[in-house]
Amino acid sequence: MPLPLAPIAAFAIRYGSVAVATYAFARSIERGRRDQRHEDALDDAPEGVTARRDNEQVNATARMRRVIRFGDAGPGIEIDAVSLTRIRFRKV
Repeated sequence: MPLPLAPIAAFAIRYGSVAVATYAFARSIERGRRDQRHEDALDDAPEGVTARRDNEQVNATARMRRVIRFGDAGPGIEIDAVSLTRIRFRKV
């Protein structure tokens, strides 16, 4: 019995095109840089969610710090997720 190549070819073309598009997108992204001033601002953010509103802009921060352990005395991983947001409104 011959192997049906049409379904396999359609599958390969579909996922191959997704892989090529993902690779091209990943190559087009500029490599980020590390700025110590930004790192210090992220370290100073309080845990929880905060928001501040002025006349022309809104600032918000969110921070979540958790420790996950594998087993009772096993190794642990600390997760520290911080988000700083600024939305500015200006008349032009």
